Formats: sequence, C-alpha cells, structure tokens
Amino acid sequence: MLYITTSIVKVTDMTRAEYNTHRGWLVPEDEDGNDLGFAIAQKDGKQDNLKWVPSDEFPYVAITGDMDIGQAIMLAKQGYKISRAGWNGKGMFVVYQKGYPQGFKCNKQTADAWGMKEGDLFVVNPYLQIQNPDGSHSTWAPSGGDALATDWGIV
Repeated sequence: MLYITTSIVKVTDMTRAEYNTHRGWLVPEDEDGNDLGFAIAQKDGKQDNLKWVPSDEFPYVAITGDMDIGQAIMLAKQGYKISRAGWNGKGMFVVYQKGYPQGFKCNKQTADAWGMKEGDLFVVNPYLQIQNPDGSHSTWAPSGGDALATDWGIV
C-alpha cells in the first residue's frame, strides 16, 4: 500500500559538522563534516525536532509556487491559505472551510432561500472558499486550468 504525507518544515542550510556542533556531538571519524545538507525542523520550530539530511537526499518540495492542486489542498486542510502564481487578481487566495457538520440554526435569509423555517438546523459540508480581488468571499471550485496547474503555493 502507498501513502502520501504533507507537512510544513523549516529548512536551514547547514553542513554535517555545523549540525553536529549544534547538537553537541562530535563528527564521527568515518563521516565528512563538510558535507552540505539541511537542518530540518517541524513547523513548530522546536529544536528537539531538528534533523539533518545531506543535500542529495533532501525529500521536500518548496511551497513557493511549484505545487499541484492536490498538494495545495492538503495544505489548505491544515489551515494554510493557498493561491496560484498565475492568478491575475491581487489578494486572491483559497481556504478550506470545515463546514458545520453539527449544523447551526439558520437565519431568515438562509431559511427563505432553502424553504426552511428560521431557526431550523442547517448542516453544511466542508467546502473551499476564495477571497476575491475586491476582498469579498465566495465558495470556490477549481477550473480545469486550476486543477492542472503546478504554480500553487502558500500565501
């Protein structure tokens, strides 16, 4: 079975020797302290989560606009705002809304629109929401171009 994971990490250029010094370790005699690599910390930035990998084994994709929509939506589900570099509108981004699975009491406008009574329980499934260039918000579904684009990034 195959699995995929998405996590946000902070990456710092660091040689093996610099990493070992940072951790309070000596470089073993059979290792080259000048190896170029990266110190990687989880999103929380805690130093106890720090690990080092050589440059040629670096497993991450930058979040600066070279993701596909699947990667971007996984990050949106984690609370990040996502956007495309190719969008012309300034200030546009998409967020994941968790919806209201337990429902909420609908107001008059919602009740009238759905043929319900004001105060009836209104259940909403998760959805994507976009901030438009004018600052307003709408529900959103990707176009074919958005779905196939690889210029997604985090705002």
